Amino acid sequence: MTARALIILHPGFEEVEAVTPIDLLSRAGVDVVQAALDHHLLVPGRNGMTLQATHCLEDIAEQSFDALILPGGPGILQIRQHPLICQLLQKQQAAGKLIGCICAAPLLLLDAGLHNNLRYTCHPAAETELTAAISAPVVQDGTIITSRGAGTATEFALQLVRHLVDQATAADIAASICWPHNLT
Repeated sequence: MTARALIILHPGFEEVEAVTPIDLLSRAGVDVVQAALDHHLLVPGRNGMTLQATHCLEDIAEQSFDALILPGGPGILQIRQHPLICQLLQKQQAAGKLIGCICAAPLLLLDAGLHNNLRYTCHPAAETELTAAISAPVVQDGTIITSRGAGTATEFALQLVRHLVDQATAADIAASICWPHNLT
């Protein structure tokens, strides 16, 4: 059965943090659904790139996904405490399914009340609120994977692949993209 991942694209998202997981998960055979927060499927990123979402979030919010992924970027500040996102994060956590947050997106874990007793990392700019952040590129605690920022997007995406598919697939993808780091 093919794993399904939902990535939420919000205005002002960090492009590398969205495109890298979409690309590497797709290479791994994961069905990646890209959702916009409203009915405008063309979503502008922070640096002028616009991605076309495949769906509107409210239209697919009741569907089940093996992973829920949130890229960071300055747009996170405009979606803090977004009721539907908080609800989806809580639902994903309750179901024991994967959550991936990179850069400033772990702030949404705080908003959803999922940060207590969690080992996590985040972008240094978010550490004023996420004071227990670990200074590591990627941290996985149970079914929650967090990452520092754009520079860690490949490692983050490969960890998502490792969790949703398997280590061998992650290693094969890493080799195919000439990722020079050890994946053990």
